[in-house]
Amino acid sequence: MIDFRSDTVTKPTKEMRLAMMNAEVGDDVLSEDPTVNLLEETAAKMLGKDDALYVPSGTFGNQLAILTHNKRGDEIIVKDDTHVVQYEVAASAVIAGVQLRTVTVENSWMTWNDISKYIRSGYDIHQPETGMVELQNSLGNGDVMPLEEMKLIHENLNALNIPIHLDGARIFNAATYLDVDVSEIAQYCDSVMCCLSKGLGAPIGSILAGNEDFIYKARKNRKLMGGGMRQAGVIAAPGLIALEQMTKRLKNDHDNAKLLAEAFSKYDIFDIEPNNIKTNIFFLKFKTEDELIPDKFHKLLEENDVSVYPPRKGEIRFVTHYDITECDISNFLKLLPTIVEKIGY
Repeated sequence: MIDFRSDTVTKPTKEMRLAMMNAEVGDDVLSEDPTVNLLEETAAKMLGKDDALYVPSGTFGNQLAILTHNKRGDEIIVKDDTHVVQYEVAASAVIAGVQLRTVTVENSWMTWNDISKYIRSGYDIHQPETGMVELQNSLGNGDVMPLEEMKLIHENLNALNIPIHLDGARIFNAATYLDVDVSEIAQYCDSVMCCLSKGLGAPIGSILAGNEDFIYKARKNRKLMGGGMRQAGVIAAPGLIALEQMTKRLKNDHDNAKLLAEAFSKYDIFDIEPNNIKTNIFFLKFKTEDELIPDKFHKLLEENDVSVYPPRKGEIRFVTHYDITECDISNFLKLLPTIVEKIGY
């Protein structure tokens, strides 16, 4: 099985499994787990923040940031197709009691001009206050937000005393593409969440980082949300390997994604531009009005032990990751001509 569904399907490495077995542990609710403490210190340093907090998942980290930055009834400005809007079960309404002000944009990312139109300013008894702006980098479609735009947004919101939270689930992929240290991205936000799983291969967990006061408050809110963990060093240990080692190999995944895109671009049926592939994720489009073609292609992939999620709006997502080897890519490229021929396009 070649599994292109997501980088969430990666398995921990042998080194990670050994680290779990040998991890030094303590009670993390009491801040006594040395492995968790080291993970948080390492993450904070890498992200250029004062402090960091280990949390169970990316969704947990995003929602913890929303709860910590905002008061009930605040409004958050966020792009309409981000993870917080689409895949977090309206948790911001349930947990933090805030309203999402979704923004539709022409680009992959929000610009300052997009955001500025939605900021609530002045005193109006009819309106909520803008409590936070949420950005994402890299984005869910594999694109990467330019640092210049992040800087402009940060400068303007900082002047208005409105915090920015960055959903940086794949921030290390963004940093790899931009060829910068990850802290150069994180400097333009007040808090940042990054996943240790996904492309970094750890089996569980994410990091929420920010200034000392923010993390102090977030630690209590983590307990409130049920995220206080005890001997968590056994799952934090592979997170250290994820940060220290797996972040250095992400370009391999990006290169494999581009190889796939180049192979698809040789066929008239596919609508894809390899030069637009920036990270490890892309959506394959089809040059046809026949709505059955994407489903037929998906079925043929599954029949040949190639796993992808079903088409969404006529597009199929491909994600490369640590468990997709050069051999897997080679085998898939050998299969592709036969699969395309069977589509009968």
